[in-house]
Amino acid sequence: MKKVVLLLIPVMVMLVASCGKDKESERFTLLTAHVWTSDSLLADGVDASGPGQILEKFKGDVTFRKDGTGTFGQYSGTWLFTDNEANLAIDSPDLPLPLTTHIVELKAASLKVTFAFPSVPVVNVRMTFKPK
Repeated sequence: MKKVVLLLIPVMVMLVASCGKDKESERFTLLTAHVWTSDSLLADGVDASGPGQILEKFKGDVTFRKDGTGTFGQYSGTWLFTDNEANLAIDSPDLPLPLTTHIVELKAASLKVTFAFPSVPVVNVRMTFKPK
């Protein structure tokens, strides 16, 4: 009986320790693992990252921190997954409205998102990032 009790103690300690930790999803881990840097920023299939262009301020580094904050080029704000981690919602006081992007690809070496920029006419945006 004493041996059974001695074997149960480590098992119970491991169970209690593991109950308090939330398991991060694979997508969450991939997104927050490192700093991303812009690779291409396209509006209707054309580079839109140059001076005065629609995606100029998204050019540079993007960081998704585990606490839900981040930097997105020249913007800073918050982010969260939506629609069962199929989309990313980004909010910043510097953006005219929250931005919801569809995640086309999220791998260790590539992040690709798309969204429709609300203008007249609507501009289809595709942004790709690679790890820095």
